[in-house]
Amino acid sequence: PARLSARNPRVPAAVLAEVIKAFGAPENAQRMEEARDNACNDMGKMLQFLLPVATQIQQDVIKAYGFSSDGEGVLKFARLIKSYESQDPEIASMSGKLKAMFLPPMTLPPHGAGTGGVAAS
Repeated sequence: PARLSARNPRVPAAVLAEVIKAFGAPENAQRMEEARDNACNDMGKMLQFLLPVATQIQQDVIKAYGFSSDGEGVLKFARLIKSYESQDPEIASMSGKLKAMFLPPMTLPPHGAGTGGVAAS
């Protein structure tokens, strides 16, 4: 497989598509589902159960593209993808899709809740 390069946005897009596809593989989907069940919508438990599974799934794909097969490799991959999001709408869209697979939807509190309508600084 091609090594990722900052000069060719098609390669990161292809790797990102491969990572998303890996999350859809039956065994990985099952692992994510079990982790989600264990987390019970608790943000702390999401980090404890879901994030390690999501990281492992990504590592399995990106190590073939020259990234280290550890958490650092996943962070470098995430930073590379982030650097393309503003230049490439396809990468931005796929990146959002990937994040939605393992990050809970961010629900904003009702307008001004708990702050008296004034943002804390």
